[in-house]
Amino acid sequence: MSKSETEIKNAAAQNDKPKPTGPPKSIFREYFESFAVTLIMALFGMTFVIQAVTVPTGSMQNTILVGDYLLVNKFIFAPGGRPVPLLPQREIRRGDIVVFKFPGYQNSGEVSEETAAQAGTPYTTNFVKRVIGLPGETVEFRNNQVYINGELLPEHRVTADLPVLGGRRSREYDNEAPLQVSAEEPRADGEDWNVYYKRQSMELAKRGTLDTSDYSYGASGKPVQVPENSYFVMGDSRDHSLDSRFWGFVHRDLIIGRAMFVYWSCDRSQGASTSLFGCVTNPRFDRIGKFIE
Repeated sequence: MSKSETEIKNAAAQNDKPKPTGPPKSIFREYFESFAVTLIMALFGMTFVIQAVTVPTGSMQNTILVGDYLLVNKFIFAPGGRPVPLLPQREIRRGDIVVFKFPGYQNSGEVSEETAAQAGTPYTTNFVKRVIGLPGETVEFRNNQVYINGELLPEHRVTADLPVLGGRRSREYDNEAPLQVSAEEPRADGEDWNVYYKRQSMELAKRGTLDTSDYSYGASGKPVQVPENSYFVMGDSRDHSLDSRFWGFVHRDLIIGRAMFVYWSCDRSQGASTSLFGCVTNPRFDRIGKFIE
């Protein structure tokens, strides 16, 4: 055997020898590393991709119920309205149900401190509403119908009221229970979502005597133009919603994302408190996994 062949075999033998791997990892170290990686991924996801929110009020009933816990897609709306190529991003559209930071009353000089406080802390409290008016459009609300740039916005109107507590003649209502539907109009083309009005409100609208003078924005006969980079939003439960008609517009920078689906739901009208334990004992299984549209 030649010298070169011997050298080749010795080199191959050296490569076949097991390389030192260092001291074995302890169980604590393995668990710590797994926890650290999981925590980093969770923080990244909660910061840039998804967020969990709960719905404490009935402004979106019956689309979203009081006690629904939602996952919000924070990634879908492109920052600055400029989608990144090859990523699943898009502009905000009419009909999107968005979660945003309450901007506060833009007509603060015209409302009392008590009224302003009831809505929540500006730039801190999360609101959930449906996008109705886009930047540059004019919005007018008259006789329980919305007009965009002077044209009727197609919405499927449903007559529904809060259930009464303590009998029919009681004037106390269950604000946390789903609305009870009494009538609805035939669905026409383009009516992609439901909106709910009280029976008394619909009767006044049919007679053309519905009073919208308490609206600061988009009142009957006073259409309002949506500013640039802002949106006009409304709740689906129109007679129980504190929305853009009262406090103004939502700037693009305040929008967190689009509501995706219900990951948990509890029936607070049946005694479930706002605590986690109360929600565990009064679940609504038929709501879990429901997509928000």
